[in-house]
Amino acid sequence: MLSTGLPQGAVPKLERPGPLRERVYEALLELISTRALRPGQHLVESELAGHLGVSRQPVREALQRLNTEGWVDLRPAQGAFVHEPTEDEADQLLSVRTLLEAEAARLAAANSGAAGIAALEELCAKGEQAVADDDVDLAVATNAAFHAKVMELAGSVVLSELAGQVDRRARWYYTPVARRRGTRSWIEHRSLIAAISSRDERRATEIMRAHTEHTRKTYHQREEGQ
Repeated sequence: MLSTGLPQGAVPKLERPGPLRERVYEALLELISTRALRPGQHLVESELAGHLGVSRQPVREALQRLNTEGWVDLRPAQGAFVHEPTEDEADQLLSVRTLLEAEAARLAAANSGAAGIAALEELCAKGEQAVADDDVDLAVATNAAFHAKVMELAGSVVLSELAGQVDRRARWYYTPVARRRGTRSWIEHRSLIAAISSRDERRATEIMRAHTEHTRKTYHQREEGQ
């Protein structure tokens, strides 16, 4: 086990073809947003480079970019650390997410056809099974896919672009509360599918707003044993 907390073989070596700098950045961002690299964790360039099978230079460039975007903190004479989000940061991000997701649900109810509804049903079944199996990683990934599908069904390029700026951070905040949200989250998803299927825009909006607010409140309660 390296000090980065990643077991040997957990991260596949990056293939050389293509823009290596971008691929290293994406790999590190995925590790951070899924909490494979935990908030506050020290990031050692040489160890990360070894995991990814690259030199230290693209890792250094990726860490600088991640620092600019708020995922990593670069501390003088100490090095790089995964950013530890404050409660206020989380609250602001999840509140914005509620606005975007609620509008996406409304538009999805107005625009979705049978194929879109079927896709949501399939993802919901997959998420329910992940919860039943206590597979938190799969539950988190499927939750993200479900919300992305709702956004896709909304059919708004502008809304999708805005959501793309917050969805990885939303996943970052959702991961530590995924087990607590558990079955209730997918019951809410089922209700949302029903509203979208019946083309009830108002109901879909209300359900999605309540759903995302439940996640926001659960995040703030995660240390309280509630």
